[in-house]
Amino acid sequence: MTSPRRLPTILVALAFAGVLAGCDDKRDLGYQGWVEADMIFVSPDETGRVTKLSVREGDAVKNGDQLYAVDDDLQQADLNQNNATLANAQQTYDRAFSLSKTGAGTQATLDSAVSALRVAEARVNTSKTRLARRSGFAPVAGTVQQIYFREGEMVPAQRPVLSIMPPGNMKVRFYVPEPDLPKLAIGDEVRVTCDNCSPDLTAKIYFIATSAEYTPPVIYSLDERNKLVYLIQARPARPDSLRVGQPVSVYLNARTPVAAKQ
Repeated sequence: MTSPRRLPTILVALAFAGVLAGCDDKRDLGYQGWVEADMIFVSPDETGRVTKLSVREGDAVKNGDQLYAVDDDLQQADLNQNNATLANAQQTYDRAFSLSKTGAGTQATLDSAVSALRVAEARVNTSKTRLARRSGFAPVAGTVQQIYFREGEMVPAQRPVLSIMPPGNMKVRFYVPEPDLPKLAIGDEVRVTCDNCSPDLTAKIYFIATSAEYTPPVIYSLDERNKLVYLIQARPARPDSLRVGQPVSVYLNARTPVAAKQ
């Protein structure tokens, strides 16, 4: 049983704890968000078996670097066949052109030879393009994020062999309640914090949703309006300091919030 002498001490301690709890509740905890990225997926035009993989996950690549190669036996055979057809069409055209010069050939024969030659040339160009695309090259500079097919595996047509994450495609996504929406505008700089991250991370808002989420289906009351949230997206100034899927806190001002320092 508590003695009368200790009762005032306990009450003071409880009151002090309540004050501290109240202070914690008033701290600016920011808006909770996460890091995402728009990946670039590199895939072959046609089905094939991966014969060479030149990169690993986490490798940095430049625009034009070779990433992988897919078997090209069928495409090479198609090119050889079209080259033979082109050679025959060229001979037919040369013969028709010579006869037309001497007056022994007709204009219709020459026109037909010209048409056949152009078709054969177009087919050869198509075959060369198909053959060249059996090798995958980096369309942008970035980091290899994930590899889906490795050497020896069969990759279907237009299925990505790997994905690349360009630094400029990283974004911070967070939601703000409806009453705070007027405080934000496109181009505003926000503060980004995360566990053990650099203390000076910022991002610039480039997207603000025009429609709310988690909304009631009918008329909004004052209480319901406070539940409306809008998606905001911002590009980080230093994307190399963040990781995809990482949880972050976002603050409207660029100064370090008191809550982040504690």
